[in-house]
This record gives sequence, structure tokens and C-alpha cells, in this order.
Amino acid sequence: MTRLDADICVIGAGAGGLSVAAGAARMGARVVLVEGNKMGGDCLNHGCVPSKALISVAAHAQALRVPGAAVAPVRPEVDYAAAMDHVARAIAAIAPVDSQERFEGLGVTVIRDWGRFVSPTELQAGDHIVKARRFVVATGSRPFVPPIDGLDRVPYLTNETIFDLRERPEHLIIIGGGPIGIEMAQAHARLGSRVTVIEAAKALGREDRDLAEVALARLRAEGVTILDGVTADRISGGPGVSVHTARGEITGSHLLIAIGRQVDLERLALDKAGVAHDRRGVTVGPGLRSVSNRRVHAVGDAAGGQQFTHLAGYHAGIVIRSALLGLPARARTDHIPRVTYSDPEIAHVGLGEDEARARFGDRLTVIRQHFADNDRAITSGRTDGMIKLLVVRGRPVGVGIVGAGAGELIGIWALALANRLRLSAIANTVLPYPTLAEINKRAASAYFSPKLFESPMVKRVVSLVQRWIA
Repeated sequence: MTRLDADICVIGAGAGGLSVAAGAARMGARVVLVEGNKMGGDCLNHGCVPSKALISVAAHAQALRVPGAAVAPVRPEVDYAAAMDHVARAIAAIAPVDSQERFEGLGVTVIRDWGRFVSPTELQAGDHIVKARRFVVATGSRPFVPPIDGLDRVPYLTNETIFDLRERPEHLIIIGGGPIGIEMAQAHARLGSRVTVIEAAKALGREDRDLAEVALARLRAEGVTILDGVTADRISGGPGVSVHTARGEITGSHLLIAIGRQVDLERLALDKAGVAHDRRGVTVGPGLRSVSNRRVHAVGDAAGGQQFTHLAGYHAGIVIRSALLGLPARARTDHIPRVTYSDPEIAHVGLGEDEARARFGDRLTVIRQHFADNDRAITSGRTDGMIKLLVVRGRPVGVGIVGAGAGELIGIWALALANRLRLSAIANTVLPYPTLAEINKRAASAYFSPKLFESPMVKRVVSLVQRWIA
């Protein structure tokens, strides 16, 4: 058994763990990184990167179907295996940034094995015992597979296996209408599959309905069947796979489970380290430190909150600040954006309308600005969508956008909320014309327009000034 001493031992080589390891090593700390699966974690290998690569190919196919001002639509010839090859190439192109070789080059000791605590200060990984001043749990999450009767007797896909396909599903049934299910539904429909989405509640139920319905209407127009309020009661095989519901039986060629994700902590033996945890993750305080073992921090999905790659990266900065520099640091959640990469995209940051109304009541102002009023959207023929801006006393408290490039457009609002900027900072910004980004400025300006152009006092002041100036 080899014994290693470290300042920081990072468990998990996904986005959060890699960010901690790289930052700590560059700042001179002795770092051990433990990973029992693939470097890069879920985002690189099964999540963000492959899904967006597949969505990109599907968008190319869909563009051929849509008539332009001077271009007739055509039926695309889709090579599904080639689409998945593009996915593999995208992963391979990004993989060196997350590779074992790169991190060893930074001075990190990388152990490719599963880790488990053997004491509050020690972790065993393979034939190594790591004693560290600080541990960072960054194990991420895995697909949640629900206990549906019969599911264990039929083949099914998750986001960890769907990108291994090389033959296009004839009819893909997706259980789960959240972001993963909706993104894969639209992508596969555009690549030529029949697609049925089964959702027990509401598809994209977390999103503002004004925004979600715009995207869902597009999916339905493209041929995706979305069944809201339908529960999968039983699964059976046969030829293909059948999902039995109260509304009848749905039979397809492939089944994708996209219910959600569960935190991956089982292998760690956290009890032996005295680390409090539950099914949501490690129980941490505002600084992401374990409430029961101050040597242990958690980041990303393992910290028990929202499950986003960019949130894990943000958490890494909090931990580096506190664990390495000894500075106070508290994680916030009010400025963390999220995006569903449907077409049109849905992006959100801050409070939703219901939350904002409950908190601020009559002080809340809601502003809606439509893509149909944006000149660049008009010239591009992408006028579906809107921005919903929530303002309290001149400060944005929440923003939702549905439309082309919503994931890019939300950035300025994430900046505003992170730095607690007033709305005037957006309204005063000069943007190039014509751009989609002008919709942000126009929404911000709309907050001030009634005060400036509809105020009797302003009109009286202007009248007086005009009488006296030469």
C-alpha cells in the first residue's frame, strides 16, 4: 500500500473537481486527484458536450427543411452514424484539456481508481492511501432510473448510453420531459426519428409557462408527441419496447430514461469520515464545507443544489478561496443562469415571476419584449420568442428569455445579477445595430420609458426649459 500526503485531495475529475485541482496546483498546493471513471466526467463524456454536438447536427438537418426567402425546402438525407461520429470527434477534441496527462503536467498526482474514506483524514483509492489536509467531494451525479415495473427486463437508454448508438431509432420513447428529454426529443425528431415524450407532470415544468410553451409549440410543430400528465405504469418488451399508461400503450423501438439525476456518493463510505449527507448530497454550509467534518468540502452536484457544469466551476472558485487562501467565501445561487438548448432556447437567471411576486408583491414590475420587435430577428426570420424582465425599484431580480440564442443573450443579465447592477447599466449600454442583443437593452429601456415619456412633470419641465433657452 502506497501512502501519499496532500494539501488537497479531490475526488472526481468532472468540471468542479478539475477546476479545483488545476487552481490548487497552480497556486503551489500538493494535489491528489482521484477518478474511477473517465476524465472530464459526465459533462464531457455523456452530457453537455455530446448533447450540444448532436443538437448542432440536427439543426443543420432542420435548416434544409425550412423554406427561406429564396430557397426551397428539401428533405435531408441524414446519416445517423455520421452524426454520432461528429459527437465523438467533439468529445475527442475537448478531451485533452481534461486529460490525465495535462493534469500530471500541472503537478497533480492522478489516481485512476474509485476512492472511499477509511477515516476522517484518509481516503483509499486502489493501493493508495491518501492523507490530506482538505478533501473535495466532486463526484457528480448519474442518471436516475425510476422503479417502473418491468423496466429491469427491457433494454433502455440513458444519457450515458444514447450517444453510443449508431443506428437511428425508428421510434424513440422518452420518459421525462425535462431539459435532457426535450433536447434529445427535438434532436432525434430532426434526425428522422418518431419521438414520443411521456411526462408525469408538465414538460419543462420548471420553466416559466410563457416561455416554455413557445419552445414546446415548436417541438410539436416538428412532429414530437408530448404527453403531459401521463405516468409510465409498466414497461414490457416484445418487438421493441412498450410503455403502458392510463391513456393506453405506446410502443417504440427505443426507450430513453430522462427522469433526472441522482448524486453519486455511494462508493465514498462518507460515514467513516463523519461526513453528514443525504440523497441530495453532502450537507454543507454556505462556504461548501461539510457541517460535520471541516476537512471536507463538496462542489457541483455533490453539494446538493442545482446540477450545472458552470455551477460546479463557480463552486470550485469558492473552495479555492476558502481552503487554500483562508479567505471567507460563501456560495450564492441568485445569479446562476440555466439554459435548455431546445430550438428556440430557453434561458433563465434569478427569480421566476411567481417567486418574485411572492417576495416583492406590488413592488414588482414585469416587462415583456418580443423578438418580433427586434430588427435582427426580423431579418433572420427568427421572430418566435420573448424576454420577460422582472424589476424591483430599478434593479433586475429575474430574467427569462425564449428565442434564438437565448443562452447567449442571458449572459448580460447574469453579469447584472452577479454584480447587483441597476437596470440603468443595461439601458445606457450602446450595442451594435442590428443585433439580437438589442432586445436586452430595449427591455431595460422599457422600464424607464413611462417615467420619461408619459410623465406630466417631465412634459412641464421640457415646456419651461424650451421657453427659456436661446
